[in-house]
Amino acid sequence: MLKLKPKFDLHRDVVFDILRKEASVCRVTEYSGDVDTQILNIEKDGGILYSWKGATGTTRIGKYDSCTKQNKLLYTFDKQVCVSSCSLNKEETLLAVSLAQNTKGEERCKPISKCLTLLIEIHPINNTKVLKAVDCRVKVQFLHAETDRRSVLESHLLLLTEDGYVDLYHVMLTKQEGYRVVMANPDRLPKTTDRIVEDFSWVQWDGHTQRLYYLAHNEKFLLRCVQFYPNHNCETMLELPLELPANPFRSVKFVNLGFDYYHAETPEHELVRMKVLTNRIGSMCVCYSQAPKDKQEVIYTVVLVHKDCSKTYRVALGNCQSPPKSERLHPLFIPIGYYILVYLQGYFLHCINSRQQEMLCHSLFLSGAEADLGLQCQATEVTVLHAEEESSGSLLDMANGRIHSAELSPAFMLTILQSDTPFRCPSGRTDPQRMAALHCLLVYMGNDPNLELKVIEWLCDNMNALETFDPIQEFILASLYRISYEKSLSLDKVLPYSSVFDKKEIAACLLEIPGVLCTTELHIEPVFKGKARSPQGFWSELQWNTERTKYLDAVPHPRYRTSHIQADLDKLRSERRTPSNTHHMEENTKKVLSMVDTWVLDKKLVPLFQEEDHQQRALIGLTVDKLREHLNRHLPRLGKKKIDSLVVNYVAKLLELTRHMLESVWLKYKLGPRVLCFTQQSSPAEWSVLHFMFRILEATRGLCLPLPPGYHTLLAVFAVRCLPHHTFLQYIDHGILQLTETFVSRLMTDLDNSDANERLKFSILKRLPEPMEQRMYHMWDHPVSSASISRDYVRTMLEKHNKNKGFAFTGRDKSCFRPEFLPLTYLAKILSDIDEQALNPFEEQGNVDAKFVEETALKQTLILLGFEEK
Repeated sequence: MLKLKPKFDLHRDVVFDILRKEASVCRVTEYSGDVDTQILNIEKDGGILYSWKGATGTTRIGKYDSCTKQNKLLYTFDKQVCVSSCSLNKEETLLAVSLAQNTKGEERCKPISKCLTLLIEIHPINNTKVLKAVDCRVKVQFLHAETDRRSVLESHLLLLTEDGYVDLYHVMLTKQEGYRVVMANPDRLPKTTDRIVEDFSWVQWDGHTQRLYYLAHNEKFLLRCVQFYPNHNCETMLELPLELPANPFRSVKFVNLGFDYYHAETPEHELVRMKVLTNRIGSMCVCYSQAPKDKQEVIYTVVLVHKDCSKTYRVALGNCQSPPKSERLHPLFIPIGYYILVYLQGYFLHCINSRQQEMLCHSLFLSGAEADLGLQCQATEVTVLHAEEESSGSLLDMANGRIHSAELSPAFMLTILQSDTPFRCPSGRTDPQRMAALHCLLVYMGNDPNLELKVIEWLCDNMNALETFDPIQEFILASLYRISYEKSLSLDKVLPYSSVFDKKEIAACLLEIPGVLCTTELHIEPVFKGKARSPQGFWSELQWNTERTKYLDAVPHPRYRTSHIQADLDKLRSERRTPSNTHHMEENTKKVLSMVDTWVLDKKLVPLFQEEDHQQRALIGLTVDKLREHLNRHLPRLGKKKIDSLVVNYVAKLLELTRHMLESVWLKYKLGPRVLCFTQQSSPAEWSVLHFMFRILEATRGLCLPLPPGYHTLLAVFAVRCLPHHTFLQYIDHGILQLTETFVSRLMTDLDNSDANERLKFSILKRLPEPMEQRMYHMWDHPVSSASISRDYVRTMLEKHNKNKGFAFTGRDKSCFRPEFLPLTYLAKILSDIDEQALNPFEEQGNVDAKFVEETALKQTLILLGFEEK
């Protein structure tokens, strides 16, 4: 499930270097003494602070630079001390250290309450300032805010105490002798201190975003967030009420504030484990697990602030392979992009999709052997570090001093799709698992073209639709969603990302996970207090997403459903379109097709986008129009220009996806130009391609999505070569196949006039609309087509003659009359029209029977020609 990559190994990257240097100090060939090395903190720049006790009986603090892979000695104490917290300022001129007091000179320190906090100037090394000497734990952390100033002569230090308050020290610096940076007024430090937090029971530091989260309690528990800015001012930005049990923490809990080896809280003493996870585009998740009274289940909650909801999961452990243990069980919360992995070692792994959270089938739940992450230690010895990148989190193995970057494994996701287990639900490899894996591959990992190709291969190899969803529809909608979801988080609510929302009845197995009970609470009521400094910053995006979610939850049908366009399409085809409306739709289509042209210049393997297809062009233009209208109505904040660009790219990508699927299947079956020849015998490979094209057609029609111009021609070519003629004609009659002018013209010219081909051509001509039928007769070298062309010519000439004589046909035609002999037909129509238009000279003597005149004229003509006697 996870792909663990080693980022840092304490023994390999640090201890080996220390041993070499210690050997040099002790003047021996190789120093083999004991090096007690401990990781202390990880700063924003990725630098790892550590301490060690070596041969000289002192404690030293060093830094490992993750970029240069080099170690640097920062400070040496003149005796062995117990470092419980440590932080280095960005300029590497100041070191803040909290020391747990030693007892009786023992080599290893025992956890005690007394703590000494020091601020040390690294250069010169003999200037040390005592900040605190208290009987409680103290955590230290320098701010590392980005600044444009080249030379910074100030540092800002957070000091967090177990007594529940947070102070911010402003340390002014000055230069001496041109290069030495020292504290300007070390005696005035207490006077330059701000109290940031008065009381808390839990606190988390996020160094990458410079945010401090803490839990306060008055009448109810409130999670607050303090944002620090580049000028080191700070502001409380958010208050979020949480439903937690009474006294959730036995002692103050510090998260992401270094690693204290002298005060470790055992898992069975933790009533609640909590972590806040954020994403740069404006998502926030608050995750916490509660210790249940019943040891047979685990309870954890994920509060999706950006979705204005929370989800609580209760997982029964009775079905898990490992027997429940006696201690309280708390899972790890591992952030990987917008996925949250809830991991309980030996029991389960729940990969929660925080973007597509509405249905359980878009999140992957595994248990048993599949849920093993491959960690070579107990989960209690693993610390989850805050993700430095959007795509990966980091895990620290405290026991072995190793840091791993954790990524979702695409190979594992592919095995879920490619499993030979029959497609059935709920036993075996379930449809919900396939759905979750498919969306993870297409949306989260979809920028990898090799992965997309493997997914298409899976679609080709599994032609039969699944019981609960259409994988081709999921492929199309998930891939389309990927190109737009980074634009705004609110697009989750207005763009389709799964075909199951279009179904009248959703399969039960997509709505539940066996052994997992999920309850959803809407409207979690976050309160935004501060004012966002940047209009495109995290807080403005989070507030916008939350407010937009509330709005979209209140309006009917906020998500655009492609199938709803069918009524508009039928109306467009049935009504007479005005020139302005036609021009507007055509302009939409031109924008989309011009975008596609720039993408497919080097890809001409499959003959698409090479002909006019008026039906598909109309559908393309209508799709652009309706989608643009929908986004402008619900997300006006994006702006019309951005929405127009988004919509055009969206529809162009839709057409490109179809072409990409055909390109892939074309290469898979090694098809060449000969497949477009009507006279060649079809092969099994072409049957497979035909089947796959029918699947694409079914999927797009089910969603009322446009196809690339030329698709119906290509499909008809494969169908006429692979299907029996009577089946081919039935497919036309049932509307599955469409007869395009390009296809019919090629059929008329490429096929010979054998008896079977003649019957096929006549059958196709009878199914064409009259204008196209007349054009197709010109393509076919056959006596029937020659007769039709002759009749059409005579009719045209007589109509011209009729207009010159001043007569106008009334348009009345007798359906029983077959115009086999056009001169006679012409004469009969003239007589009939004259009878209706001219004044009757025999009005007083009674009407003249026009039918009698026609019959008489015909008999006289036959006599003149010698066919009858008088």
